[in-house]
Amino acid sequence: MANIFSSLKNAYQLFKSVDFEKLSALSKKVDLPKMLNAATELDEQQWQGLMKMMSSKGKSKPLPEVEGDFYHLGDEALKDEDRALQLKIRAFLEKEVKPIVNQYWLKAEFPFELIPKLAELNICGLTYQGYGCAGKSNLMEGILAMEMARIDTSISTFFGVQSGLAMGSIYLLGSEAQKQQWLPSMQQFKTIGAFGLTEPEVGSAAAGGLTTTCKRVNNKWIINGQKKWIGNATFADILIIWARDEESNEVKGFIVKKDNPGFAVEKMLDKMALRIVQNGLITLTNCEVDEEDRLQNANSFKDTAKVLQMTRAGVAWQAVGCARGAYEAALKYTQTRKQFGRPIASFQLIQNHLVEMLSNLTAMQTLCFRLSQLQDQGLLTDEHASLAKVFCSMRTRDVVSRAREVMGGNGILLEYDVARFVADAEAIYSYEGTKEINTLIVGRAITGFSAFV
Repeated sequence: MANIFSSLKNAYQLFKSVDFEKLSALSKKVDLPKMLNAATELDEQQWQGLMKMMSSKGKSKPLPEVEGDFYHLGDEALKDEDRALQLKIRAFLEKEVKPIVNQYWLKAEFPFELIPKLAELNICGLTYQGYGCAGKSNLMEGILAMEMARIDTSISTFFGVQSGLAMGSIYLLGSEAQKQQWLPSMQQFKTIGAFGLTEPEVGSAAAGGLTTTCKRVNNKWIINGQKKWIGNATFADILIIWARDEESNEVKGFIVKKDNPGFAVEKMLDKMALRIVQNGLITLTNCEVDEEDRLQNANSFKDTAKVLQMTRAGVAWQAVGCARGAYEAALKYTQTRKQFGRPIASFQLIQNHLVEMLSNLTAMQTLCFRLSQLQDQGLLTDEHASLAKVFCSMRTRDVVSRAREVMGGNGILLEYDVARFVADAEAIYSYEGTKEINTLIVGRAITGFSAFV
């Protein structure tokens, strides 16, 4: 009896608040006596749920923040000053790069106006000690690469060539005089660098098959050959060129200036990816380089590999950034894009794609955080860097593909950004060692057998 009385009381409170004109209209649509009878059967908890639902009607719940760091790895791993630097870089990229990047990507041109602005950030050569460099951790450098690629992989690649491959070659393999001469001006972007290893007919086989040759004649070196896919080559002031010594058959490195006799470069056209990066085809015809411009500590390909090991970790972080940019763009899109009267983010199949993307992204981030920790501890090996590059570049392909899928036809429009991430992921997949070559490096380490030809 008490339960019936309580239910009737709740029903009375419910119907007392109802507009009778609306109630009259409602009676034409539903069986009110039957509904009232059903209401008397609700218990107290069910009534509370019903009242809560009614009181919240019309109130919009704020959407979760679009955030690609689901496990809050950056919050946990970074010192306060490094976290502040990360956010400073992110704000710069959002303000200065994001609004212009699509137009430059479409035109395949480089936004030179960004170079002095990048210099003001004081982040080039971030991990190096001295020469105007900040001496930060490799983890911080990796996060920097991710933040740049999160907005645009081309800008991240330009920076990686300058700060990693070009400066890194001099920092690791140059003489002290060469470091003093070049690193401070490169750190401030007053001197732009490039890195010339890949050739028209030699990519993965660079370790033993360079066709570009060098020959010492008195106090000069004469270099002949071609280099292809060389980022920054069309406007670089100096280029690190790798060539095979005709006498010893060993690989040596040289600092070649853009005005050296016998040096010529041609811009590569019609790329589908990294269109902002100015890749060049370099031709060296009896190019003369002074002995003092030979990297004094680069005497074999093993020395070249030291640079590649360091920068390959950075490419894995770039893959994370590319995937994160695509995921965040897709998530934001699905929260606002409506079909069938609802945001498409409310549909199960869309949520499945988003969670798959986030799973891949989080796994990539976790792997790269550990990779940078190993690097900071001096424990990084070729196989560590190669495994990260293989996994992250493969998973990025999957993430950007799903991002394009949830955006439907708009996913192929440049204005929504994801199309650019889809294209640029293909370049990340191939450069700094293909999936197959990096796989064999890891395979050799875990089996004890080399499967290289």
